[in-house]
Amino acid sequence: MDYQQLDRKVLALLRQWSIPLLRISLGVVFVWFGALKVLDITPVTELVAETVYWVDPDWFVPLLGWVEISVGLALLTRRGLRLVLPLFLAQMAGTFLVLIVQPDVAFQEGNVFKLTTEGEFVIKNLVLLSAGLVVGATVDGEHLPTSDSDVLVP
Repeated sequence: MDYQQLDRKVLALLRQWSIPLLRISLGVVFVWFGALKVLDITPVTELVAETVYWVDPDWFVPLLGWVEISVGLALLTRRGLRLVLPLFLAQMAGTFLVLIVQPDVAFQEGNVFKLTTEGEFVIKNLVLLSAGLVVGATVDGEHLPTSDSDVLVP
């Protein structure tokens, strides 16, 4: 088997499995993180409470957990994805409030390039957000473009 044949086989496998694995991975993360909030064993209760200080964390954190579980289950089962994707986007956007409301918690010495542990926790959500957008782009069962020629680059 030559390099081009191997390359085509690997790409075919990636096209077949990458989106389902991404969807399942996101689903597991959302169910897991949501369950931690619902069971009141999450390490982020204080961070959430101090970021969204205008709501009572006693009901808001568990509610956020149920939203995350709902998103995760939809991702895992592929049911109701169109309904929960706006919740996913809202929840993910909400995580970035830490950077605005509590910059002293997210950045060391006020330097946006020197993240704290909490800042890293928030910034990594860019990856989750992007992954969710990729999964959302395939919600109708269509697959992403199969070659660079199928993509319009701005």
